[in-house]
Amino acid sequence: MTTPDKSASAAQQFWTLGDYARITELLSDLGQDLVAAAGIRAGQRVLDVGAGTGNATLPAARAGAEVTATDVTPRLMEIGARVAQAENLQIHWVEGDAQALPFDDGEFDVVLSCIGAMFAPDHAVTARELLRVCRPGGRLAMANWPPGGAVGHFFKVLAKHTPPPPSGAHPPAAWGDPKHVARLLGAGCADLVTATRAVTARFDQSPEQLIALYKAHFAPVIAAYAGIAGDAERTAALDADLLAFARAADSGPEGGPNRYVFEYLQVIGSRATR
Repeated sequence: MTTPDKSASAAQQFWTLGDYARITELLSDLGQDLVAAAGIRAGQRVLDVGAGTGNATLPAARAGAEVTATDVTPRLMEIGARVAQAENLQIHWVEGDAQALPFDDGEFDVVLSCIGAMFAPDHAVTARELLRVCRPGGRLAMANWPPGGAVGHFFKVLAKHTPPPPSGAHPPAAWGDPKHVARLLGAGCADLVTATRAVTARFDQSPEQLIALYKAHFAPVIAAYAGIAGDAERTAALDADLLAFARAADSGPEGGPNRYVFEYLQVIGSRATR
C-alpha cells in the first residue's frame, strides 16, 4: 500500500480522507515510546518528519524540546496545533515533504519519524533528507511498521483490492526491515540499532468494531472501498479479508476484552560525524 501519487497535493487529498486523528489515538503510545528511546530532553532542537497530528511531536514538546513538526498535510497538523495550544506548547508546524525537507543542513539535534516518513515513495531520497537535516553526531529515531507484522499483513490485504503503486514507489513497510534500513542509512548513520517492539492499541472492542472504525476514518481503507464502489462482489471480498485480519490480530481472552498488539521496528542511530 502507498499513497496513490508522488505529488504532495495528491498526498494531502489522500490523508484527509476520514479522520486520521481517530486512528492515531489508538496508537498514541508509539510517539511517547519513541521520544523516550531517543532520549529527548529540554533545549534540544527536534524535527518530527511526517508528523501528522503530532503523535511524537507533542510528547517531544512536553519533554521541553524546541520542536518543529513537518507534514505534507496541513489539515492533520492543524489538529495537533490545537492540542499544543490548549497545553501551551510552543511548536513550529511547517508544511513539507519528507523527500525535500524545507530546512538547512544540520539544523536539528534530533530527527524523529513515527509512522510518517515511511510513506514517502522514494526511500533513498527520504533517508538522505533525514540525515541531511540532522547535525553531525545528532540523533535519528524512527518507528516503522515491518512487512512481517500484523500491520504489514494489513497492507497486503489492502494491496489485493487496490491498484498497484506508481512505478518506482517503494512499499512503506520496507522501512520496517532492518536490512533495508541499514542499506538506506548506510555510512551516513553511526551506531545504528534496530529493535522489534510492540504497541498495544487503545481499543478493546470487537474486530467488527475495529474494522468499522477503519472504514470510517482510515484513509487507505476509505480509498480502497471508493475504488470498488458499486461492485458488490469485490466489496464483500474486502469486507471478509479485513475482518479476517482483525480477528487474527485480536489476542484478547475469549469473551473479551479484545486486545490488539502491533509490532514495529524501532530505529535509533546518530548522524555520522565524517
